[in-house]
Amino acid sequence: MTTATRQEHDLLGYRDVPADAYYGIQTLRAFENFTVSGVRLNQFSTFIRAFATVKKAAAIANNKVGVLNDTVKDAIAAACDDLIDNKYHDQFIVDMFQGGAGTSTNMNANEVIANRALEILGYEKGDYQHVHPNNDVNLSQSTNDAYPTAMNVALDDYCVRLLDKMAILHTSLKKKSVELADQLKMGRTHLQDAVPMTAGQEFNAFATMIKKEMERIEAT
Repeated sequence: MTTATRQEHDLLGYRDVPADAYYGIQTLRAFENFTVSGVRLNQFSTFIRAFATVKKAAAIANNKVGVLNDTVKDAIAAACDDLIDNKYHDQFIVDMFQGGAGTSTNMNANEVIANRALEILGYEKGDYQHVHPNNDVNLSQSTNDAYPTAMNVALDDYCVRLLDKMAILHTSLKKKSVELADQLKMGRTHLQDAVPMTAGQEFNAFATMIKKEMERIEAT
């Protein structure tokens, strides 16, 4: 990142933002105010992609009802596509632990998308009269709309991958249950020895538990 800066302002005043940064003043303030864990949003690419998906859908919907023009809609959608393609994730610098129930995360997304959209349209970053983080990218939304929706979209993606791994585990446990079907062992309950059982029965119980959890996830 260069040492050059651009000046942005909000209700609290003016701040210098790195000239080549896609985030803006709201993200910068959140970065400074919430130095809690050191775990940054850019470590969670699935969540960023989900947020971009939500913002793209909002832009398309706003355009359909006539409150966002075609030019701005297309630029926002293209910027969101970049994020979905795992670009510019390094610009999501806010701490994952923050006040405001995700407002800083939402604004980080709004600013990155707005500035990338401005760049696509040939404008300078921070020239928000053409594409505004709040008035355009966040149009018809609040954090309480965007954040939980993005979280659910991300969880759906996570669950698909989790189910793939659980299926592998289930297969391995079932295989072990067959291999050890005749291997006797002492059962255990309440930190005490119990009736004898086979290791195969134990592994089959583990496999059954995993299978039921997979079914619960698939049902949600």
